[in-house]
Amino acid sequence: MKTFIKSFVFLLFFIYTECAFRCDYQYRQLTKGWFKLYEVPETWQDARLRCTLQGAVLASPTSSAMAAEMRHTMKNFFLQDTEIFTGLHATFSSQSYYTVDGIPLSKIPLVWANNEPDNFGNKERCITFNSNGSAADRMCEEPRPYICFRSGEKEVLTNRCGTVDDEYHYYAKTKKCYKFHRVPGSFERAHFVCSAENGHLAIINSEDEAEVLRKVFADNPDSSIPGSFRKEVAYIGFHDWGTWGDFRTVHGETLKEAGYDKFSGGEPNNATTGEHCGAIYRSALLDDLWCDKPVPFICEKDPAYPPICQPTADEEIDIDERFNNKVE
Repeated sequence: MKTFIKSFVFLLFFIYTECAFRCDYQYRQLTKGWFKLYEVPETWQDARLRCTLQGAVLASPTSSAMAAEMRHTMKNFFLQDTEIFTGLHATFSSQSYYTVDGIPLSKIPLVWANNEPDNFGNKERCITFNSNGSAADRMCEEPRPYICFRSGEKEVLTNRCGTVDDEYHYYAKTKKCYKFHRVPGSFERAHFVCSAENGHLAIINSEDEAEVLRKVFADNPDSSIPGSFRKEVAYIGFHDWGTWGDFRTVHGETLKEAGYDKFSGGEPNNATTGEHCGAIYRSALLDDLWCDKPVPFICEKDPAYPPICQPTADEEIDIDERFNNKVE
């Protein structure tokens, strides 16, 4: 009996360890995976990117179980008459539909809504799903809610920063994590990416933190950054919020209130009209920069957010009932 109990406890521990993921996702035993619904509509491309940056994929009803859980998730948020994006798309070539992880449409048991798909105007290359379980083809550029999904069958090895992204590194001096993005982006895109990764554009709160960011920059020399763009400067988290010269962090503090306001000599200067966005040089001295200029950027993340969770008992109840009632 003791051997049986030990084996049972070990099995539960093994299952839960394998299934662990972010606490802002909910685990569903039926699909052995984690779901998170984003109610704020985004374009298909941004929805796909946000899920990807979180170590997940844009969910698709690839099986009756997945369809049932997607419907359940939508109904929990009262999205009764709303179509959400799925990971099914034909953005590479017209009518060649695949999920974002490569499953062809021909292998998916979709139930189409009346008169769908119709490829209206020859512009509908993304597939949506509603709480009734029916699908339609729609324009990818029309913002919609969506669900991100992480399979519990994938091993989750979180690092010291509480993320599956090993490009985040922990620094004891600030007790924070940072990631240097070598692929350049506008300030808007940089803000989006850091937010999707559950962080924010780095904010310098002290001389110690300036020293850390100087090292982060030094660990990414020009030779390691491919492409033709400025590599001696990177976006961080401050902006003038539309009034040039009133530079504040993305959290609303003045730079002095935040703890660091050292600009490079002659900066800020609005050298080309429209330099509303904040950046640092490799020296960690500050600069004002034109917001649409693509440059590298640095994200900052709290290592304790979001926390990592195991499936709980209440997330595993009523599985059979939900599955049996997937078609109403």
